[in-house]
Amino acid sequence: MLNKQQIPNFLTCSRVAAILLIVPLLFLPWGFAEAAAVGLFLYAAITDYFDGKLARRWQVESDFGRMLDPIADKLLVVAVLLPLLAQGRADLIPVLAILLREIFVSGLREQMIAMRIPMPVSVLAKYKTASQMAALLLLLLAPLMPWPVACFWLGRLALWAAAGLTLLTGWDYLRNALAEVATRQDSPPL
Repeated sequence: MLNKQQIPNFLTCSRVAAILLIVPLLFLPWGFAEAAAVGLFLYAAITDYFDGKLARRWQVESDFGRMLDPIADKLLVVAVLLPLLAQGRADLIPVLAILLREIFVSGLREQMIAMRIPMPVSVLAKYKTASQMAALLLLLLAPLMPWPVACFWLGRLALWAAAGLTLLTGWDYLRNALAEVATRQDSPPL
């Protein structure tokens, strides 16, 4: 049985495990596979909300959780985007924008850590993740809906909007990092 301290990290780890099931389900020809992929994706998206919320509420935040949570988010988004792109259910430009931003910000975050400069997750980045999850959910749901074409186009539009927000948050992180580096370089040495 898990205790309070373990639940948030368990949820994050289960999100990573769900990815290993979602991707193959997206390629299986059986009717239930698409619905199962949607269900697992919903589970993963919900755990993204609750793992951090519970860790903060119960005051059991951990270095492991802080490290794994954003990685799990990126893995989920990328792992679902690529099959959707391969199946023609997502457009190349927003997919590339999202992928490149995620790689860039991960590298930027590593550099800032090496310089001992904190780079906390912004509120806008939380909205970015939510917008990506919503767009992916619409694209995953489209074949299961009574009006699949309308849901598909709505999902594509949502993905473009999510890509725009994704690029905006990437710019915001870069701008803040450059300002912080400049501030520290102007400071007299200790």
